[in-house]
Amino acid sequence: MSTIKAEKTAKSLEIPFIREMSEITQHMWRNGWDERNGGNVSYLLDEAEVEKYFDPDNVVRVIEPAFPVNELAGRYFIVTGSGKYFKNVLQDPAGNLGLLRVSKDGSKLELLWGMENKAKPTSELASHFMSHTERLKADPDHRVVIHNHATNVLAMTFIHDLEEAKFTKTLWEMCTECIVVFPEGIGIIPWMVPGSNEIGRATAEKMKEYRSVIWPQHGIFGTGTSIDEAFGLIETIEKAAQIYMLIAHHEIKRRITERELSDLAAAFGVTPRPGILSV
Repeated sequence: MSTIKAEKTAKSLEIPFIREMSEITQHMWRNGWDERNGGNVSYLLDEAEVEKYFDPDNVVRVIEPAFPVNELAGRYFIVTGSGKYFKNVLQDPAGNLGLLRVSKDGSKLELLWGMENKAKPTSELASHFMSHTERLKADPDHRVVIHNHATNVLAMTFIHDLEEAKFTKTLWEMCTECIVVFPEGIGIIPWMVPGSNEIGRATAEKMKEYRSVIWPQHGIFGTGTSIDEAFGLIETIEKAAQIYMLIAHHEIKRRITERELSDLAAAFGVTPRPGILSV
């Protein structure tokens, strides 16, 4: 890396939200969840935190969205780029990330930083923006959407019934913390071609009720009020799926019972999704 590029990268990484995005993409890549250019992240930012580091009037270029974004008009996001490898983000944030603002009329995306060399936002931007729209209605503090190819979650979709209540209950039974971390359960959509408005709409529809949605034989979407929360949600689901994949072909002599799951929920003040537990 040249001295000029190294200095530029170091300066970018001094900005908190750029550093967060760079570090979490590196972490997911090291976990093996984002091979090649797999996975994408979008992070909703407050105008005030953006203006501390960037001139909102300095629009680098305008990007035409392939779907309506009126409900996010005026909002700022930092997103990963299309075709970009997570392993490279930390060493070249400006080449792999982009700071976008949805125009005031919601018709365009205004690039304020990054996406160098004519890079484009993630091809799953429809799924991200539609999910942000629905999660903001459910939780005004919502900020982050993460999609990755969590290995054991993906593997589990090949051998487990994909009915949401059954899938959720199995995960709850794998780790004591699961019902506390995702008491609302897990949403699951049918297999669909990625990168389309259709898969975006299907995912967003599930986001009305769930904070995590599984794409069978593909990966998972997790959301939250922060990078840590969204990543932690996926991390917990993946750990439960890993345990399931380790024990699925063995005789199970002991499991967390429905009564114990109910007691856990009561102890931590969470309400399990109705219809999953019979106690």
